[in-house]
Amino acid sequence: MRYVLQKIVFYIVAFWAALTLNFVLPRLMPGNPVDIMLSKLAQRGPVTPETRQAIELLLGTDSQQPILDQYVQYMGQVLTGNLGISVTFFPAPVSQVISQTLPWTIGLIGISTVISFLLGVGLGQLAGWKRGSWLDNVIPVTTMFQSVPYFWLALILVFLLGSVWQIFPINGGYDVWETSPGWNAGFIGSVIYHGTLPALTIVLSSIGGWMLGMRNMMVSTLSEDYIVTAEAKGLRPRRIMTTYAARNAVLPSVAGFAISLGFVVAGSIVTEAVFSYPGIGSALLQAVGSNDYALMQGIFLVITLSVLGANLLVDLLYSLIDPRTRARA
Repeated sequence: MRYVLQKIVFYIVAFWAALTLNFVLPRLMPGNPVDIMLSKLAQRGPVTPETRQAIELLLGTDSQQPILDQYVQYMGQVLTGNLGISVTFFPAPVSQVISQTLPWTIGLIGISTVISFLLGVGLGQLAGWKRGSWLDNVIPVTTMFQSVPYFWLALILVFLLGSVWQIFPINGGYDVWETSPGWNAGFIGSVIYHGTLPALTIVLSSIGGWMLGMRNMMVSTLSEDYIVTAEAKGLRPRRIMTTYAARNAVLPSVAGFAISLGFVVAGSIVTEAVFSYPGIGSALLQAVGSNDYALMQGIFLVITLSVLGANLLVDLLYSLIDPRTRARA
């Protein structure tokens, strides 16, 4: 119980620190979202000082308000779920923009990350158990995909599978002409069809790292004394591989998976940009280009919550997998 309380307190403090950085960093960037909004309004007519002041109050960037007061106001808005108004998608609230883009990112990046982790760990376990086999020799090829620049791999797949052979669509999240959003077979099938190519890019670029890490940990674990003891007892090889070797070898991969899963919410900006995918990564890219403080802060807040939450769950899971963790607390 003490171990759990220590972890919860630590992550509460980390969350407060992340919120403070989330407030400070966008305000250190050059530019002003109010000026961007005024430039848009100026195309329709003259802008009065009263209009400027109203927009500053609306966006929470009142230049006349002290920075400390802005910080207190920001913390209060976060606690009440009010993330402000987006400049990029004005007049839509930030919470609405996030709620519309986040499911696309979680569906694509989340499922792809889980698939690459399960395949990589499973294949790495077999490669480490059967050293020198054909599967073990394939690992350098898979790691080559990981070393290839991400955008280049995505462009190659778009060119081969989207343009040359035209197997998959090259942009969008679904067919806007033939399907309408909803829980129906046509829309779900269209989403899966459009998401296959970007998902394949993510899996190919990340599976090699999981395989290599799990393979090396399996080789190191198999030389431990308790593995030799299990073999001397005459236990079945499958039981030794899964219960004794893989259970201990997978611990570093679980920690890495937690970090990867936490950053799923951030999306893959490169992937979503190449495939014009309507995820939160594309929204973040547009927010940075428009100096949209509110949207950037909202997205960073969601990313922070997901990363801290994933790491907290893994710390608690570690205490179940490895009891030595609780003993050191």
